[in-house]
This record gives sequence, structure tokens and C-alpha cells, in this order.
Amino acid sequence: MVDEKLLKTFKEKMDAGAAAADPKDTLMVYELFKQVAEENDDLKEELEDMDITIQMILTDAGDRFWLKAHDGTLEFGEGDVDNPSFTFSATKEVGAGLLFGEVDATSAYMAGDITVEGNLQDAMAFQEIIELALEAVEDMLD
Repeated sequence: MVDEKLLKTFKEKMDAGAAAADPKDTLMVYELFKQVAEENDDLKEELEDMDITIQMILTDAGDRFWLKAHDGTLEFGEGDVDNPSFTFSATKEVGAGLLFGEVDATSAYMAGDITVEGNLQDAMAFQEIIELALEAVEDMLD
């Protein structure tokens, strides 16, 4: 069951926009996505065959977060992770924009607002995870 308070907090943060986000909101969003993945069949199915580890660096805030997608589950934390499939770096606002669905990853990458080091296919798969999770969250908010 997705925590209603967490869902409400996410909606408030989304409504406020990426520019108002705090770097620590990343952990809140990852927790929400983890809970959604436990309930949403489409997202769970997408995660079943996935084994990727993401390192996220917020360049202007100095914060670092990681997310692992494996065996149908999501794990996450703060700091560095060993052997990431890819590392993506962006400003706090662009990073939050990605997680709130305000920023298209491909467009941001092409514009140079995001840098990716490592496996680009895994980076595209990560974008699919975000999109599926956001769709599921939007359904819950309706």
C-alpha cells in the first residue's frame, strides 16, 4: 500500500515545481517509486528483468544518490554506490524536474543539461521506470 502522506507530500512538491525542490526530495521520490513498484503490475513487470544501478549527482548541490533496480524491486540511498551501470549528473532543478516529470531526459541530455557516463541503454531504461512510476502516481492522485 502506498503511503497516503507520502503521496500527498509528493503532490505538494510537484505542484511547487522543480525549482523549489530540495535535494533530499530525491529520497522521498525514490521511496514513493519503490512503494508504487510493489503495487503496480506494469512497473513491477518492467523491473523484473532489470539489473541496473544508477548514480545520481546533483552538481550544484554536491549531493549524491543511488538507485538499484533488480529482481522486480527498487533500493536506494544517499552517497556513492559501487559499480553503477551509469552515472548521471545534473543541477538540482533538472534532477528534480526529471523525477517530477517536468523535464524530458532525452531533450535535457541533447541540450547538455544532463551528462551520462556509462551505459546509455540503462539510462533509457531508467527513464522508462520514471515514466511508468509517474503514470501510476498520477492515477493514484486522480
